[in-house]
Amino acid sequence: MSENENEINEELNEADLISLLDDEGNEYEFEVLDEIDHNEGHYYALMPLFDLPDQEIESGSTYMIFEAVEDENGDPQLAEIEDEDLLDELAEIFESNFDEQ
Repeated sequence: MSENENEINEELNEADLISLLDDEGNEYEFEVLDEIDHNEGHYYALMPLFDLPDQEIESGSTYMIFEAVEDENGDPQLAEIEDEDLLDELAEIFESNFDEQ
């Protein structure tokens, strides 16, 4: 295997991870599956990572969609999407992207 092939394989094996805090200060790890710009917003598809295998089974291995927003101080954060129509629209786009990959 060439040096270039090794670099590509290493990049493919490196997951893009992000940690999020909930309102109670609990920290959760997610893998960034994809991100898109849509209708003047920036959105992320995130897969939760778990410590115990049975937690993953219970979750159904589904991904979550968040919107990138700024808090009152201008700091970036991710917010849940409450608009069900928008959420369905984004899910279709992400799943189309997943199929292409």
